[in-house]
Amino acid sequence: MNDIRTITVDLDDTLWEIHPVIKRAEQHLYAWLAENYPRITEMYDPQDMREVRSQVVVEFADQAHDLSFLRRTVLGRVGAAAGYNADFIDDAFEVFDTIRNDVDIFPEVVPALEALGERYVLIAVTNGNASLARIGIEHLFHDFVTAASAGAAKPAKQIFDVAVRAGGATAAQTLHVGDHPEYDVNGAREAGLRTAWVNRDGARWPDNAPSPDIEIVHIGELARLLGGDGQ
Repeated sequence: MNDIRTITVDLDDTLWEIHPVIKRAEQHLYAWLAENYPRITEMYDPQDMREVRSQVVVEFADQAHDLSFLRRTVLGRVGAAAGYNADFIDDAFEVFDTIRNDVDIFPEVVPALEALGERYVLIAVTNGNASLARIGIEHLFHDFVTAASAGAAKPAKQIFDVAVRAGGATAAQTLHVGDHPEYDVNGAREAGLRTAWVNRDGARWPDNAPSPDIEIVHIGELARLLGGDGQ
């Protein structure tokens, strides 16, 4: 790993746990809709909303990588069905987005990123719609690549190519760090990057899948392995 110059870093479930956050954000949004736009929740229970989302994903398959677009489209669709105009969508999305970015960063993350950032170019790479500024870690990265900005979601080669260009090194000089065997590890490997699998829960690596270059429990271990301090 002596030739690594850039490290690309996944966000959700690598730097914080995301599923409880999304669940809380959706519950908060639904309660806000019930209070402010009650005809929507009278027509749609949470499961109905998920079914509308599934329909939107199929209908807009070419934009399925843009999670903000999907959520706004769902809000517009259920709002229109309930007789509301689209004026509420920005406020509704803000309600969701505020909670979505209220994450509990794993304790080792900030010191590890600080240590790694002294030696490598750090690029955040995500399929999601996290806001580094809202979360408070924007200053720890040199650039930020999202599926929406890249026009494709992991494991597509396109998003890794964009991240490699942002880092300024070659793919072979770039190490991608993430939790998902397919989206992160296999996707990055297919794009020519080196790979580090974050395996917080002691999961078994999928059978018949090429192994990652490095397996770590958390990103603090990577900082130590590569010569940073970490925690």
